[in-house]
Amino acid sequence: MSSVLSTFTRRILPHVRQTSGHQVRCAVSSLASLPEEHEMLRKTCRDFADNELKPNAAEWDRNHTYPVKQVKGLGELGLLAVSVSEKYGGTNLDYLAYAIAMEEISRGCASTGTIMSVNNSLYLGPLEGFGTEKQKEEFIAPFVNGDRVGCFALSEPDNGSDAGAASTTARLDGDHWVLNGAKMWITNGYEAEAAIVFARTDKAMKHKGISAFIVPKPYEGLALGKKEDKLGIKATSTCQLMFEDCRIPKENILGQEGMGFKIAMSTLDAGRIGIAGQALGIAQASIDCAIDYATKREAFNQPISRFQTIQTKLADMEVRVESARLLTWKAAMMKDAGLNYTQEAAMGKLAASEAATYCSHQAIQILGGMGYVTDMPAERHYRDARITEIYEGTSEIQKFVIAGQMLKKHSEMMS
Repeated sequence: MSSVLSTFTRRILPHVRQTSGHQVRCAVSSLASLPEEHEMLRKTCRDFADNELKPNAAEWDRNHTYPVKQVKGLGELGLLAVSVSEKYGGTNLDYLAYAIAMEEISRGCASTGTIMSVNNSLYLGPLEGFGTEKQKEEFIAPFVNGDRVGCFALSEPDNGSDAGAASTTARLDGDHWVLNGAKMWITNGYEAEAAIVFARTDKAMKHKGISAFIVPKPYEGLALGKKEDKLGIKATSTCQLMFEDCRIPKENILGQEGMGFKIAMSTLDAGRIGIAGQALGIAQASIDCAIDYATKREAFNQPISRFQTIQTKLADMEVRVESARLLTWKAAMMKDAGLNYTQEAAMGKLAASEAATYCSHQAIQILGGMGYVTDMPAERHYRDARITEIYEGTSEIQKFVIAGQMLKKHSEMMS
């Protein structure tokens, strides 16, 4: 499989990278099918998911097991650094490829998709976008092959969706920044060997007083809280990061002082495309499960797939997933074309996460009692889907972002 992706990267992808912005804009307007090279990537990811993830996902979920071998496999395939430059060991694919890969991996195991998403979007993304050359060499290159993963520390116990209300502080003391405070719900918290941490450096400046820092792990002054026992994505670790006089080198600030809020918002815009891909994978897995069961389960001397009620459910599921998929691909292609994609990313994430919740719910209805037991994956999909409407911005925040962008565009048209 790695040779397939290597061929894709070496021979075919340069054609994709040379696609002009005009061509991408045209494609955005008429999305119908994927180019051959993206279909090749899709098949590579699907094969990996079917062979390495799907057979093990239930056991990992049941035992809260981090999939060490499979994460290493993702790294070998180049899937932990999909859009990172080849200069730092990344695969250098476009964001459409990332959305596709996220869907296929998450279709096999949503937890593994989460690990992949955090490393790609939330850890490597801001480093490549705002890091110095030295920071990139130290904190990107070792995190692309699956040996190491990173994490992203923005949320706190009291700030929730208000990213500008961080209470974790960082003060400059000579040649070091001193961090104090706590970060909550940090995915990959236990396994990560570095974290992007947001802290307040100037209280008077409000959201303009937030800065971003790179903190290696383990590190003196940084302690981990207990692993959270979660509803879903149980093969990932989620914990609290606690900073007590944690002294990091002055040069570990990411970007400039006061740029943290900007870094966080741009990171979340891109990350929402990845989460949309994850949600699509969960939704598609739910449809696959429902169809497989409906075609085999018989009632009244015929497969239940022939009943109009079941067919109506399947049709509604498919429409929601396909609609969300096209929104997600549009957002990815707009990012690749260098266009403003904030609204589209929020729309894709909103539609895909709600499709995941809906489809996983309907799959359980179709399976009936079998859908409620762990012998079938439907109940795991249902639990995994729920987080996609919460992290990287709740559904309510996505609507706030979408409406804000709409009003901004209207104001610009009227002025």
